[in-house]
Amino acid sequence: MSNKDYITLYSTFAMEQMRRYGIPASVTLAQGICESSNGRSELSRKGNNHFGIKATGTWIKDGGQYLVYTDDKPNEKFCKYENVGNSYEHHSKFLVENKRYANLFQLSPDDYKGWTQGLQSAGYASSKTYASTLNSIIESNNLQKYDQMVMQEMKETGKKFGVDVSEGVSKKTGVSNYSFPLKRSEFMLVTSPFGNRKDPMDNTKQQMHKGIDIQTRHEPVLATENNGKVIKTNENVNTAGGKFVTVEYDRNDGSKYQCTYMHLDSISVKEGDTVKAGQTLGTSGNTGTRTTGEHLHFGVKAICSDGVSRDIDPGAYLAEIAQRGNIKLQALHNGKDIISQYKANLGLDNNSHVAEQTLGPDEWMKKLLSSEDSGVDMGHGDPIIEIMMSMFTSLMALALQIDNKSESEKMQNVTDAAINKRIDLTSFFPNFKYCNIEVQGEKPIVNVDNGHISFSHELTYAEQTKLYQVLNNDNVSEEDKRRGIASIVNNIVLSKQLSQNYQNSVDSNRQQESIQLK
Repeated sequence: MSNKDYITLYSTFAMEQMRRYGIPASVTLAQGICESSNGRSELSRKGNNHFGIKATGTWIKDGGQYLVYTDDKPNEKFCKYENVGNSYEHHSKFLVENKRYANLFQLSPDDYKGWTQGLQSAGYASSKTYASTLNSIIESNNLQKYDQMVMQEMKETGKKFGVDVSEGVSKKTGVSNYSFPLKRSEFMLVTSPFGNRKDPMDNTKQQMHKGIDIQTRHEPVLATENNGKVIKTNENVNTAGGKFVTVEYDRNDGSKYQCTYMHLDSISVKEGDTVKAGQTLGTSGNTGTRTTGEHLHFGVKAICSDGVSRDIDPGAYLAEIAQRGNIKLQALHNGKDIISQYKANLGLDNNSHVAEQTLGPDEWMKKLLSSEDSGVDMGHGDPIIEIMMSMFTSLMALALQIDNKSESEKMQNVTDAAINKRIDLTSFFPNFKYCNIEVQGEKPIVNVDNGHISFSHELTYAEQTKLYQVLNNDNVSEEDKRRGIASIVNNIVLSKQLSQNYQNSVDSNRQQESIQLK
């Protein structure tokens, strides 16, 4: 993973820590890059530890997990986290709660040079050039811009670093009063947004999609607010939406919101129940007569005080509860946050320019493959897997260039490729019926039908390496890369054809010998 990739993945984490604790996002990112080697270090791969924080006796006594690693001394214990977000949060608390870093919090949150020098002076690392190393990372990657984004946001909203408590969090319990319908550390993947679309059951027809479809993996679906009333449940799988739950929330002006969760595998509540934010309503699934694969259809109906109701874009509802609950998750469809436009339009969030950062197809592919929804652990450091995933992303980029499609079509192709883990390479082979490469588990498979032979073949490590070398050769043109890929695949086809011819010959000889014996 490069600096750019790391920053794309974790800049939102660092900015959130800056809001909450006043630690410059640039410094947090630079430390993460430096301490974790861009997420490639053993500590980060095995323990999600991006800041090299050691496990104290108190950490272990309180049930914190740890792993043993040789750093300054052999077999030292280091904190192990459930996810990277927890590592970022613990890093902030480590600085806040440790007295030797107290002077740092007297500095301005955008004084990154003061912070890096202070970290070095306080002994965060043993290197005498630690501050200059961090400064170099910050300045070469323009990480200061994230500090300025947060500074501008805090100024416009009148909030103070590390002081304001969101209305969405109980001061007594620290428990949020709001939740998104699924638990995610960075974003929910929206596979189909609200509005007109091609009918997934019949592409020749148009359909009004009255909700959003979110990628799931047989997981809990969650109530979004406190004091919700379950007004309807359905256990009949032979309906369009399959098993579903509808929860209603009252507003002070007499209006209501009704949130419906469709295609569930199981339901955990009953009609008349009162639910709270984050409570499990059921488990996502693939039930119903109108579904093409597991996902959550999340729909929202707004009911005015006079009883008039209408289906609304769930993005607008999620924008409201995100603001109320200080929820920073995004809901991304083809690289764009469906929530951000409503935050800006409704005046709920003056930081919408952060959420609106545009991703290109390559960046979107990398973001998807490193997400919780991909099913691919890109961070475990296995060189074979890293080569495979690099090959996959590079192939996708190459295929997009030859297809001559619009930017929106390319982004959709990227989403489909990442979800299905399959890249269509038929455009590389005009005379083939089809050719694609897909990832099954952690195995890359090439599927080919050239009109004479049809087969599936697991790429060997040697074949993967050849593909990787062709794709990552910066000294050749894109056309030469496509020819190189075609040559490797054609060699596989030729080998399969020769093998089949040989087997046919053996079978024919055996048949003739059998006839002669008779």
